[in-house]
Amino acid sequence: MTAAQFVDSAAAAADPLCAPDARVGARIRGAVEATLRAVGANTNLGIVLLCAPLAAAAERDAPKLRDALVAVLDDLDIRDADDAFAAIVQASPGGLGHVERHDVFAAAQVPLKQAMAEAAHRDLVARQYATSFADVFDLGMRLHAAAATRWSAPKLAVLAAYLGFLSRFPDSHVVRKHGAEVAAEVCRTAMKFDALLWSAQEPADLFAELLAWDAVLKARGINPGTTADLTVATLFAHRLQSVLLQSVLLQSVLLQSVLPSGRNSD
Repeated sequence: MTAAQFVDSAAAAADPLCAPDARVGARIRGAVEATLRAVGANTNLGIVLLCAPLAAAAERDAPKLRDALVAVLDDLDIRDADDAFAAIVQASPGGLGHVERHDVFAAAQVPLKQAMAEAAHRDLVARQYATSFADVFDLGMRLHAAAATRWSAPKLAVLAAYLGFLSRFPDSHVVRKHGAEVAAEVCRTAMKFDALLWSAQEPADLFAELLAWDAVLKARGINPGTTADLTVATLFAHRLQSVLLQSVLLQSVLLQSVLPSGRNSD
């Protein structure tokens, strides 16, 4: 895959993901189908699965994205599961196999949140549905905010979130394709880099070593793709929450201008 394919995939998936008033399952299926038409490959299934509920939550009339997301996840039904299952089968991610309960190759029997909860122990994307995206909000966004406060370069905040996830969780995609031992090895190396990043006087000094590790992973065909998906979800949630807060502030300013001293114009 190339960087251009990921950019094209994002452009193709954006409209279905953000379709007004659309069900989460419809967003997922539409985004995956649009991506496959655009690039002919599964570049973003995990991203789509994570960002669809976040996009739906941003449409809710709630100042806090996390509160709205809880309501969105609780509202998921069997239709959402059927559409999500169909999208997963179409995308055909590496290592996808059959399971005894709630197999994506069969018709859904339970709402999407319940089906995801069944897979939460083996898949970090499914785990987010079962925990109301606790890893994204409590770990990813926390690390992103801390890094953004410490360093001015946005890429360092992204790197901090990425290494934070990869150093704490064996990557689900790596486990499926290469096994738990390889995933644990990657996790241990990420722990080293995570510690070096937060202790570095000049984080840019780490880039050469990080890129060398990246080259080794590529040569071995190891792709911590689920970690990348969680990082994208963190950035998306951060951006959506910022927009919602700006909207609340704007409404407050407008209200104060229309209702001076707490009195209405009548």
